Amino acid sequence: MAVKEGFVEVTGGKVWYRMHEGKQENTPVIVLHGGPGSSHYSMQGLRVLSEQRTVIFYDQLGCGNSDRPDDDALWRLDRFTDELAIVREALNLEKVHILGHSWGTTLAAAYLLSGASGVESVIFSSPCLSAPKWAEDQERNRKLLPEDVQKILRECEISGRTDSEEYKEATKEFNRHFVCRLDPLPDILIEGASYRGANVYQTMWGPSEFYVTGNLKEFDCTRDLRNITVPSLYTCGRYDEATPETTRYYSNLTPGSSLHVFENSAHMPFLEETEEYLKVISGFLQEND
Repeated sequence: MAVKEGFVEVTGGKVWYRMHEGKQENTPVIVLHGGPGSSHYSMQGLRVLSEQRTVIFYDQLGCGNSDRPDDDALWRLDRFTDELAIVREALNLEKVHILGHSWGTTLAAAYLLSGASGVESVIFSSPCLSAPKWAEDQERNRKLLPEDVQKILRECEISGRTDSEEYKEATKEFNRHFVCRLDPLPDILIEGASYRGANVYQTMWGPSEFYVTGNLKEFDCTRDLRNITVPSLYTCGRYDEATPETTRYYSNLTPGSSLHVFENSAHMPFLEETEEYLKVISGFLQEND
């Protein structure tokens, strides 16, 4: 199958995309990676969906193969929703399915709620649709960690030492429980670290998954989920930082949506339970072509 790569000019620079061409009679799916600033790299295995339809990846501005301008004013949710609209137009994606993961679900929801047309369905994979609710969930998750790890996290946050090696090591313990439970970590995650845009993440989110200090801190679209009327699938892992309870709450607020929990995964079921993840996603997309 043909693979096309290129760049699209957006506000602030150029973003890179890769298109895996599949059956033209089926609606293409565009993948919105996590982060903010994490890149498509760890999700590239989803290219096998191109056996049924065209799959489009792109690295949002500030990470991956895209430009990385030194301008914090660019790291705003509305600029990223505009970016998605520009990429769709440039690639002639008149009709599209959207698959967002983690922060990609924040972007997907904001984009849909802005009045975007031509979206046939949306997948909210390990969703973050309320930053305050996310923060509450992570506060509970932190209490499940060893007491010495909790102490390090608290002390570093209070003293402003969230950039210390001590804090980073304690954060790894959280990640082992709630982000990716594979041991050892898959190479694709280790390799993908160099593609991250740390400044985007810090500006919009904060120093860690569980300590939200950035400009998304107050984001909450839960009251508007009733206005998402396209077919919607919510997924998460049983041990996900995007907890099953909160994911179910979002699903219940979204008319006609469905929910799937991956029983042996944390935040990355596309790596932790790849075969099952692809089966669930592919089935949903086929149902909604």
